[in-house]
Amino acid sequence: MDTISLPTAGLVVVTENKLLLAYSKNKKAWYLPGGKIDKGETSLETLQREIYEELNIKLKTERLKYYCHITALAYGELPNIIMEQDCFIYDLSEKIKPNNEIEEVRFFNREMYQLEPAQVPGVLKIFDKLMKDKILL
Repeated sequence: MDTISLPTAGLVVVTENKLLLAYSKNKKAWYLPGGKIDKGETSLETLQREIYEELNIKLKTERLKYYCHITALAYGELPNIIMEQDCFIYDLSEKIKPNNEIEEVRFFNREMYQLEPAQVPGVLKIFDKLMKDKILL
């Protein structure tokens, strides 16, 4: 079975030493807010579209900063699908209003997240990177 790449964009918001995650009604797991990159879109355009659809927030580009690229198994997909995610850090001040496929948003530290029933490989990788970079302690 050939490996299939799934390009995505994710929003990294850290407040009070915790990472913002969104609970997907469809996949029954906590993820970085964001989603799949549509054909012809940049990762930044995808992030702006997805965050508006999921959290009802119009991201201000001057407060968005490219952070890193994460490669991980795509949770809830076939085992040959690899998520390729461009992650952007954002200084969030807007009020979050989840809609569409998002049931809830919550801030987690790694220990809290690991108590959840579903562990998403990409989320664990971003926790590791944030801790390595001392953005999360």
